[in-house]
Amino acid sequence: MTVFSFAFYLFAVITVTAGLMVTLSRNPVHSVLWLILTFLSTSGLFVLLGAEFVAMLLVIVYVGAVAVLFLFVVMMLDIDFAALKGELARYMPLGLLIGVVLLMQIAIGIGVWTVADGAEGLRQAVAPTEIENTRALGMLLYDRYFLLFQLAGLILLVAMIGAILLTLRHRRDVKRQNVLAQMWRDPAKAMELKDVKPGQGL
Repeated sequence: MTVFSFAFYLFAVITVTAGLMVTLSRNPVHSVLWLILTFLSTSGLFVLLGAEFVAMLLVIVYVGAVAVLFLFVVMMLDIDFAALKGELARYMPLGLLIGVVLLMQIAIGIGVWTVADGAEGLRQAVAPTEIENTRALGMLLYDRYFLLFQLAGLILLVAMIGAILLTLRHRRDVKRQNVLAQMWRDPAKAMELKDVKPGQGL
């Protein structure tokens, strides 16, 4: 077994195991930690495939930002684990049904999978290009698919604005500061003198 094959199987086993532990862990903090391990091992698989730029994006964006944000949110929120377990037991039959369907689809896909006759020769015949992975990806995004790339960014911007508007609520029981009302108030009406007699309160 070569070093490449050993590293591939090592990262693959770690990815599958960590992904399974994300769903099986009872503590949400442990689930997020297993998710971070899944992302790291997946980035190792991308490095083995020659996509080092995608691997670094996975580490920087998902591990460094998204997963750490999940970790802080889970740790800072006061989560009722008993209520979570009750909801889990409530939706367990539906989850098991979806899991069985997914396992059947995977089994069907593996059952009909065959290796083509000249696949190994074609893999070895592909010569590595002189263009780096990052440059090739940039040329592909900003040259051939420039319009689609910009449209995808516009759709994400609209989705972000829509999510902010949907979650923006003005609660009446929360006191808010009105800066303009404070600036425009009349100084003569801002303070009132009370003549308090001895023995009487306000």
